[in-house]
Amino acid sequence: MTMFNSSEVTQFSLVAFRDPGMFRFLFFSVALILYILIVFSNVLLIVVVYLSRTLHEPMYVLLCSLFLNELWGSSAMLPFLLVQILRDAAFAPYSLCLLQLFCVYSYASVEFTSLSVISYDRYVAICCPLEYHARMSPNKVRVLVVLIWLPPLVAVAITTILTASLTLCGNVIDKVYCDNYCIVKLSCYDTTVNNWYELVAASLTVVAPLVVIFYTYVQILRVCFRGSAHTRQKAVSTCAPHLGSVLNLGFGVLFEVIQTRFDTSVLPTMLRILLPVYHVTVQPLLNPLMYGLNLRQIRRQCSTIGRILLSDTLE
Repeated sequence: MTMFNSSEVTQFSLVAFRDPGMFRFLFFSVALILYILIVFSNVLLIVVVYLSRTLHEPMYVLLCSLFLNELWGSSAMLPFLLVQILRDAAFAPYSLCLLQLFCVYSYASVEFTSLSVISYDRYVAICCPLEYHARMSPNKVRVLVVLIWLPPLVAVAITTILTASLTLCGNVIDKVYCDNYCIVKLSCYDTTVNNWYELVAASLTVVAPLVVIFYTYVQILRVCFRGSAHTRQKAVSTCAPHLGSVLNLGFGVLFEVIQTRFDTSVLPTMLRILLPVYHVTVQPLLNPLMYGLNLRQIRRQCSTIGRILLSDTLE
């Protein structure tokens, strides 16, 4: 194997994307349509919440943070993938690769912390309704939003710095985007520090939020079983979108682990391209659809704003 120094690596070869053949234009069309739908749906709901004073409540502020993260993650992946398809090129410049690594990993981490805070909000609303406004005051919501974003961004920034400091013995990544694990495997020397830090960072940004989600849903289920039919119906209507989002994210992460840790060269080219980008395409598209369709307040405000815009256009 040819010896590289990380300072000499100017680009990475993304071999999982190589030779899409007759599916090139299909991939481009699907990716472009998905990205347009993701941007439109998430921006629409952010604007609806911002313009509607009745939606200036903790849950909807947290949802706006979630929708903003969906835009962050999909924009880190899909535009780059579209350029790759158009140029028929499976290469990523070194600096752009590190930037994409930071964006994709921070997106996934913020997604977990967002869903854990939203689960806490639902837990307080259902299990402690009389204390809701005290526990979810505007100042506390601001603190929660900071906790959603700051720790994951710092953790992933350190990961990126540690990866950038590695001396590399190759530049081939068997993915359609720049993955930290794949880059670390290219190191010429010992990566114990990187591996241990990744374990700690994953515990803080993935395992800890999952523990919070599990605990809150256990408590919510206890209240549902003890409560009336109305209480159970309210819990289901408010928690179903969130639970669906958690499960979908779990499947996306599972696909990512399988793609990264195991040899998937036997899979068809289409699956090798679609599986790694599942969590930054389906999740950002599914969340606004689930929350927009299931939460009555958002549906009502969307229809109201739509009627106002339509009447202004007709006039």
